[in-house]
Amino acid sequence: MAKTIQAIRGMNDCLPAQSGIWQFVEQHIRDLTKSYHYQEIRTPIVESTDLFKRSIGEVTDIVEKEMYTFDDRNGDSLTLRPEGTACAVRAGNQHGLLYNQQQRLWYMGPMFRHERPQKGRYRQFHQFGVEAYGFDGPDIDIEVILMGARLWKAFGIADKVTLQINSLGSNEARAAYKEKLVSFLKSVEDKLDDDSKRRLSSNPLRVLDSKNPDTQSAIKDAPRLLDHLDEASKQHFDILCERLQNLGIAFEVNPSLVRGLDYYNRTVFEWVTDMLGAQGTVCAGGRYDGLVEQLGGKATPAVGFAMGLERLVLLIESISDDAKFEPRADVYITALGDASQCKAMELAETLRSACPGVSIQLHCGAGNMKKQMKKADASGAKVAVIIGESELQNNAFGVKYLREDKPQSSLDKNALIALLNAF
Repeated sequence: MAKTIQAIRGMNDCLPAQSGIWQFVEQHIRDLTKSYHYQEIRTPIVESTDLFKRSIGEVTDIVEKEMYTFDDRNGDSLTLRPEGTACAVRAGNQHGLLYNQQQRLWYMGPMFRHERPQKGRYRQFHQFGVEAYGFDGPDIDIEVILMGARLWKAFGIADKVTLQINSLGSNEARAAYKEKLVSFLKSVEDKLDDDSKRRLSSNPLRVLDSKNPDTQSAIKDAPRLLDHLDEASKQHFDILCERLQNLGIAFEVNPSLVRGLDYYNRTVFEWVTDMLGAQGTVCAGGRYDGLVEQLGGKATPAVGFAMGLERLVLLIESISDDAKFEPRADVYITALGDASQCKAMELAETLRSACPGVSIQLHCGAGNMKKQMKKADASGAKVAVIIGESELQNNAFGVKYLREDKPQSSLDKNALIALLNAF
């Protein structure tokens, strides 16, 4: 007997019983992006490794430890995309979408990182993200934050997430701040964890974001980036906070929020929850005004966010009735006898054309009426349509309600179509 082949560790199947909630999430995302008039962009799963080294930063955990990188037959170094922003910028530069233009884009699809698999965090995971280019004021920062807030309301989780915001300032102001931060960190270096000691020379801002309690205790008196902002960034952040308050969007200013990617500047934000254990970040983003130029384009302001859909699905599942997302038919068509089966197939095709959006399951294979009705019930259908000898003679169809206490009725084709379109 041949050995059964298993899925690769950390790359999970989405089975039919789970696909309902995914479709629910994806449809709300499509509705959201349409309502804000963002346009979809689809980029390749495989990109040049250099794209991510130049954008994310060579001394980040993603590039150093987590990327799926390989040489193709031509000797070129390729990488399965670990995130979507760099891909969107590459596509925008390549196809002339960004310079001296304004673009509102969104994407959704699989990303890849070689991390230790855990609940809500897999090696192949899925992200939804938005990217807005050509807008330099705080109003677009607010818009992408509002998109997140609207999505949480649609999912019924608005009270389960908290918005945290910070400003990283300009690149020049941040460079000056880094000198002060490094000086402080060296004074408490013996109290830092190993990762923070390594980051001290390569990416000191990430030390502020350490989840190690001892490190957090050691750096509690570190200089605050918010106290070292350039004047333009300070004004940008003040307007952001003021308008969020005016719009009724609750938030917390988190001076330790720096994000893990090198390309961020000015506004950064995260939507976090305490319902997913250690994996508390549901959505994160901010401004990356220098990235377009860094990847070979003309200087273009930009802002966006990304959210991991696996974590979002877990959060929705934690507060929802699982039955809500079970795949169910609307109508189950049964038939007895060859002539009835032929009529049933014809009817099913007629109904699918006349009742778009209605899920119609046709019984296939043998079985008496009792067995067929059992399968009709198991399908979750609201009604069963019954075609037998008498129905053929009368050119009408029996309608049995499976979820409501209503008497069985007999309807002609037009009346049946009207009934189904009312679902």
